[in-house]
Amino acid sequence: MRIIALLFSFFSVVTVVRANNGDYAVSNIPASLLLNANAVVRLEQMDFNLINDGEAVYQTILAVTILNENGDRYSGFFDYYNSFRDIRSVEGNLYDASGKKIRSLKKKDIQDLSGVSEISLMEHNRIKQHNFYYKVYPYTVEYIVEVKQNGTMFYPDWNPQGAEYVAVQKSIFSIAGPQAYEFRHQAYNYDGKPTVKSEKGKNIYTWQIENLPAFVKEPYAPSISSFVPTVLVGPTAFEMEKYKGNMKSWKDFGLFMYQLISNRDQLPDNVKAKVHQLVDGLNNTEEKVKVLYNYLQTNSRYISIQLGIGGWQPFEAKFVAEKKYGDCKALTNFMLALLKEAGIKSDYALIYAGDGNEFMYKDFPSSQFNHAILCVPMQKDSIWLECTSQDVAAGYMGSFTGNRYALLVNEKGGHLVRTPSYAAQDNQQIRVINATLLPDATLQIKTKNTYTGLQQDDIHSMISSLSKDKVKEYLHDNFNLTTYDINNFDYKVQKERIPSIQETLDMTVYNYATITGKRLFITPNILTRSGSRPQANDKRKYDVYLSMPYVDIDSVTIAIPTGYKTESVPKDISLQSKFGTYSVNCKVLADKIIYYRKMQLDSGVYPAASYNELVNFYQSVYQSDRTRIVLVKEEEEKKAF
Repeated sequence: MRIIALLFSFFSVVTVVRANNGDYAVSNIPASLLLNANAVVRLEQMDFNLINDGEAVYQTILAVTILNENGDRYSGFFDYYNSFRDIRSVEGNLYDASGKKIRSLKKKDIQDLSGVSEISLMEHNRIKQHNFYYKVYPYTVEYIVEVKQNGTMFYPDWNPQGAEYVAVQKSIFSIAGPQAYEFRHQAYNYDGKPTVKSEKGKNIYTWQIENLPAFVKEPYAPSISSFVPTVLVGPTAFEMEKYKGNMKSWKDFGLFMYQLISNRDQLPDNVKAKVHQLVDGLNNTEEKVKVLYNYLQTNSRYISIQLGIGGWQPFEAKFVAEKKYGDCKALTNFMLALLKEAGIKSDYALIYAGDGNEFMYKDFPSSQFNHAILCVPMQKDSIWLECTSQDVAAGYMGSFTGNRYALLVNEKGGHLVRTPSYAAQDNQQIRVINATLLPDATLQIKTKNTYTGLQQDDIHSMISSLSKDKVKEYLHDNFNLTTYDINNFDYKVQKERIPSIQETLDMTVYNYATITGKRLFITPNILTRSGSRPQANDKRKYDVYLSMPYVDIDSVTIAIPTGYKTESVPKDISLQSKFGTYSVNCKVLADKIIYYRKMQLDSGVYPAASYNELVNFYQSVYQSDRTRIVLVKEEEEKKAF
């Protein structure tokens, strides 16, 4: 899978424009670029030179002025190297506010570190990094880097403004290659056209942009990839470690990936026999898939090993059968082999995993993936399998790989399909709370909570990975209450395509109600209070993006101390909006408060002009969730007369 460098890891430069003393003076920055900026990219020049189908060189000059301590994150150099990438040279310079050079990077100052990630047992990556650690603001850092690439599956993207609070004074991107070679390029949120010239048998394409003010990401905005300038470039024919492929279409790219997984699905005889022992008596394909998926989960574990072409090619199924471990590619391939032995066809799939990583440039075939999963085509609905998990339900993708595009890979090539998305009714939180308010304002709570779909993801992760003591610690910090104890808790997991978790809690909340003289004030909404209070913005720029639909239902019964009668009860509320609905019903019957709350939020992309409507909706919910019932002592009223 592709490794994505952190910080500002830029590539390229054929003709380096070197700064003279004073060129990086802060006084040369237009005032418009200082607004909302923590850093300003003074110059970024990226030049990518394709030598042949399997070899390229790129050089970069990157100069960034750091305006304050919040901009320090952009002050260092960080890049990785391996058998495919050789960092040939790194130069660096530090300038003061007037643009005067203070010092230059020395070779001994560059750190050379292991690049093995926390999730990997073994990788062939190493890291070179450097930082001047200067703290007299403003200052400017400049890095000039040359990289030799062996293998051309990946081209650098041009993304001149990749983060908020960063302005760009000038950025240039060029790509050069043999005139007979067909480059692919696609611009997004960029109106300019590349200049094209021919020189010494090569075509050179150049893009340039200047004076981009810093942007501030607004609440509920979509991915910044949907609105920042970007140019993607990519190969047609390419080569990686003697494997040749083409990326002109998703079909072509799938054929390349199929090369890497072909003939690696052979199982040892004992595992073949186990497959037939498990499924030969079953008639239902879905049941067979579940049984074999359970076998995978109980007989293997996830360990990442990324060496050479192994970053994209899975270990053979026999390896996983013997070692009982593998990375996402190896475990997916092993599951594919198990199903194949059972006579069930499945497709290897590439995907970009991670919560919030749904965005994809689907019209530009390229390796936009970091993970492998499996798809079992069915007549009505495919079964998707996350093969690295030892406890997730078969068919459930969750927020990690759900609701996005994946590339199915088979002998016919590749094609994009959507993974399952989850509607509001799939993602429920249903709480049934029975509580008793004691005379000293202590609230005793017994609640049964049911979480389904995306609403159970975090809880599932918690109870799967933490000890009971750690779970109790989490619960003790999780609720918006003052001082409380968790007396007892329990969880029951239901594994289905839409999984659910039943949670039972016994809690004691101290000083829950407020007693003032003869009056008692109590908030009937105990556990589910909205924390969203966005501020109105009449100059909203970006669309409103709501990513997770859900339904919350609270049914609350609170037994109150004897001797009180009702003085004030909140009115029933019913809110309707394009974003969702909210309703509350509250009443006092004899010695009990009965409270019912339901909120449904729908996912979608809405025009920027509708943002203040969302603000009003959330403000109303926030206020309603905190309204209180006022009770008064009956005997105190009698004395008053």
